[in-house]
Amino acid sequence: MIMETLNKMVMVVDDDPSVLRSITYLLRDAYDVLPCNSAAEALEHARQGDIGVVLSDIKMPAMTGLELLERIHGIIPDTPVLLMTAYAEVDAAIFAVKKQAFDFLIKPFDPEALLEAVSRAMVCSEEKRVERFRQRLLQESEQEKASALKSALEAVRGLSLEVVQRLTAAAECRDNETGVHIVRIGKYAQTLAGAMNLNEEYVQLVAAAGPMHDIGKIGIPDSILLKPGPLAQDEFAIMKTHCEIGDRILHGSTSLALKTAASIAFSHHERWDGTGYPQGLRGQDIPLEGRIVFLCDQYDALRSRRPYKEGLTHEETCRIILTGDGRSMPHHFDPVVLDTFSKVHRLFDEVFGHVQ
Repeated sequence: MIMETLNKMVMVVDDDPSVLRSITYLLRDAYDVLPCNSAAEALEHARQGDIGVVLSDIKMPAMTGLELLERIHGIIPDTPVLLMTAYAEVDAAIFAVKKQAFDFLIKPFDPEALLEAVSRAMVCSEEKRVERFRQRLLQESEQEKASALKSALEAVRGLSLEVVQRLTAAAECRDNETGVHIVRIGKYAQTLAGAMNLNEEYVQLVAAAGPMHDIGKIGIPDSILLKPGPLAQDEFAIMKTHCEIGDRILHGSTSLALKTAASIAFSHHERWDGTGYPQGLRGQDIPLEGRIVFLCDQYDALRSRRPYKEGLTHEETCRIILTGDGRSMPHHFDPVVLDTFSKVHRLFDEVFGHVQ
């Protein structure tokens, strides 16, 4: 930013032509002088914003100098205004000070006193101009810092999401069904969290981290992971360890996205009534992101076709989640999450239909 040059314009306002001429003559060697014979003319120039100091008579027709002082400060607030009067009116002087007049001069004034008063006013004007410039620099600096911080955060978030995508791709390599499933989970989670009026940053975190819920299945043997039929009890016990495996893979990152993913990987099979795994957590002891993804995962599992079962319709799936079928019961879900799902379930159906 280039600092503007010193504005040495002094606007003199007086309805007496002889006063205008004499003051102009006194000031012209040191300043640019703009004589005005009316308040209206003075205001017109003030609106152009190129005035350093205003020197005005206090008594003028149509508008007094005190009224002009208020009007000028409404247009150019920091411009010093000196008022002149032929009488030492105490009340007027007090009022002028209250209205932030810079000085109060008595006519006839000594030329040196006038020059000294205008000089002080001009110094004040320059100091205010420098302060305005400094404040603009600070504001621009803060804006630049904010912009740089935003860019840095976006870069970190982008890096975190790239890691998420790469780890998700690793899971997809193990199980072809996992590919579309993990994409849908992210979209379901974003829909559900958004409908719960949660913080937008949190919504985006859950949407980005949700697909990582089953990353721990990388550590499950193919004989179990890819088994075409229902799992035996000991096989299911091994399958359940994918929660701990996922947490170990993601645990310890400084990335908020991966911390959220670790939380989801570990808790997305916990149930509100405490009958879930791996820890049997109950109610709000289960992280909110785990409660959200748990319902999303249940919905997609019911809708999806597997070698050992057909996929259910949206209506059948909603009935099971909202009313229960013995294996899945409404009290398994966070009541708020479940209620929100009941209001936006059609959006889940749209996601399932679009991501195949």
